[in-house]
Amino acid sequence: MKAQLNPYEEKMKKTLDVLGKELAAVRAGRANPAVLDRITVEYYGAPTPLAQIASISTPDPRALAIQPWDSSILKAIEKAIQTSDLGINPQNDGKQIRLNFPPLTEERRKELIKGVSKTGEEAKVALRNIRRDAIDKFKAAHKKSEMTEDELHEGEERIQKLTDKYVKEVDGKVAIKSKELAEV
Repeated sequence: MKAQLNPYEEKMKKTLDVLGKELAAVRAGRANPAVLDRITVEYYGAPTPLAQIASISTPDPRALAIQPWDSSILKAIEKAIQTSDLGINPQNDGKQIRLNFPPLTEERRKELIKGVSKTGEEAKVALRNIRRDAIDKFKAAHKKSEMTEDELHEGEERIQKLTDKYVKEVDGKVAIKSKELAEV
């Protein structure tokens, strides 16, 4: 039974990893290079992640400096940041781009908390879909007489416990990020 649950547990772990990355990308008042992870820049005709074409540093707690390897793409980086959902205006000095993170307004903070909650809910839906797929597979195996009735019920119970465990972890991560946003 453990072997049959392993692929589903791996999928649930990956879902949690993706959630962690998405929550890290939410800007919480402090400058965090992870907020730029989703930004891609048109570079030689291909969309390229910003981190692959520039070094990103944090000169102070409320600013990021982006120094491209090739200074000819400064304008493209600036445009990509402006069209993103970051809500920050980049400052281009000809050699690097500087992003200054203003303190969050109450309205923006509430928006971010709603977005974090929505992301958490999407992760829970993904976990439930994984559970449904596992149960469907168990039922199909039972129908083909590859699994007894008891094994089917045991499999359903185990996958439910696994789902509950990961849903709790999602709730924990969302609560921590929401609290972090509320306190900034």
